[in-house]
Amino acid sequence: MAQHNAGQVADWNGQSGERWVANQARLDAMAAMFGQAAIEAAAPATGERVLDIGCGAGASSLALAARVGAGGHVLGVDISEPLIGRARALAPQDIPVQFRVADAGSAELPEGAFDILFSRFGVMFFDDPTAAFAHMRRALKPGARVAFVCWRGMAENDWVRLPMDAIKGIVPPTAPDPEAPGPFSFGDRGRVGRILTAAGFTNIAIAPFDASVPFGEGATRDAAIDDAVKMTFEVGPLSRVLADQPDDIRARASAAVRAAFAGRAGERSVMIDRATWIVTARNPAS
Repeated sequence: MAQHNAGQVADWNGQSGERWVANQARLDAMAAMFGQAAIEAAAPATGERVLDIGCGAGASSLALAARVGAGGHVLGVDISEPLIGRARALAPQDIPVQFRVADAGSAELPEGAFDILFSRFGVMFFDDPTAAFAHMRRALKPGARVAFVCWRGMAENDWVRLPMDAIKGIVPPTAPDPEAPGPFSFGDRGRVGRILTAAGFTNIAIAPFDASVPFGEGATRDAAIDDAVKMTFEVGPLSRVLADQPDDIRARASAAVRAAFAGRAGERSVMIDRATWIVTARNPAS
């Protein structure tokens, strides 16, 4: 794996990877409709070969494998050993999917082998995304298709905006570089287009896809709100911000985040808005 991506590798093989594995079923459920929208944009056909970038615990790879059938093949790649381990454990034995622990932006890949480059929320973490996409493009057949879903800006995504706004008066705010590797680094449509163009892709289309999904769930409204707070403290930017804070600060933050989620709709859930881009492109035919 490339050392320039060492920070992401360490994180996803440590705390982030472990937390995602622990919450895998519900995190995949929340991402499912976005992944499905990207799969429809990719339009995989029977017998095609797909490279699934940042495949996590393999839900998108399995969905793609169902579309390409026994004559096709899906290679799911992720930097996280815990998540790839989970993917291998969940995958049935008789489907055309293989999982590999690697940094797809630099790992050796078969040249000219794939019909589709796909990702569900897995392409926003490269230190040098243009170089990574140029590298991955070499693994594609001439005329191959690209389809991925990525987050728009933090301000448009309640699962981060609500808790981060809630703690502004409790924890000193930070101003992260919007282009630094992370969930929202592809939030700027223009930047995504520039990255793909510079990497050699054509026919680039970037369309918004938004949906409201249940974030916290429980037998009662209060239980659902508590569940939403617990999830926020375990997965995502808030968990990192509060990681080294004393207990009293964490308690104040928890109360503030709970109040923010209590303002959202839902009876036995907390409904939150998620805003994404569905991105498609082509590898030139020659």
